[in-house]
Amino acid sequence: MALPDGFLVDPPPLRGPALFSQDWRDVTFIHWRVDPAVVAPHLPPGTRPDTFDGATFVALVPFEMRSAAVLGLPPVPYFGDFLETNVRLYSVDDAGRHGVVFASAETSRLLIALIARATVGVRYVWSRQRATVSGSYRSWSTRRRWPQRGLRCSVGAEVGERIAEPDDLARFLTARWGLHTRIAGRTWWMPNHHEPWSLHRATVTHLDEDLTAGGGFDVVGPPDVPTMYSPGVHTVFGSPVLVAR
Repeated sequence: MALPDGFLVDPPPLRGPALFSQDWRDVTFIHWRVDPAVVAPHLPPGTRPDTFDGATFVALVPFEMRSAAVLGLPPVPYFGDFLETNVRLYSVDDAGRHGVVFASAETSRLLIALIARATVGVRYVWSRQRATVSGSYRSWSTRRRWPQRGLRCSVGAEVGERIAEPDDLARFLTARWGLHTRIAGRTWWMPNHHEPWSLHRATVTHLDEDLTAGGGFDVVGPPDVPTMYSPGVHTVFGSPVLVAR
């Protein structure tokens, strides 16, 4: 199946001031297909599940955040570098903006979790996390501290060759130029800009997690979408745009 009409494979220009910038490093995309009806209740008003060939997706995405900064200032020491593992969903609004919604986002920094919840409405949670790199092998482990203490994730992946020409599904899942979020009783679109991902094939060698179930998604079995890995991108977030009251 082809991409939806009007789907932007390349990032549009970022209008207005840059609010946040950060580097995303060692990113792995693990996906399951799910019925859109399962995801719909978890999305903010004014958005709906984004679908490809009749399905939408739940993603588990472990990575490393580096050099996070606000308002064009230098990166924040210590607090701007941390591990993150998010459970993300795929959304679209009536203006045709294709984005993501974070069902949860694990961070090893409690202060980051509190600030992100209060300011941009992202469901950050505080977790103990660890990542290791050995040649082409990557592994991550997470144990939730707050809230829903005890939820965990352990994943290992072997990184393979670069994907010279990503297919439409890979583009659908990674060409996401913003997020939908709920702040102060309103739904907002927060655009972000980065170069297209350099994607590699990856093989999940180990996966034991209950973060998806903790978010209300009963995915069963191994990922049913080819796993992808990227060395990372530098990304910038712009000013939010109102979607729905």
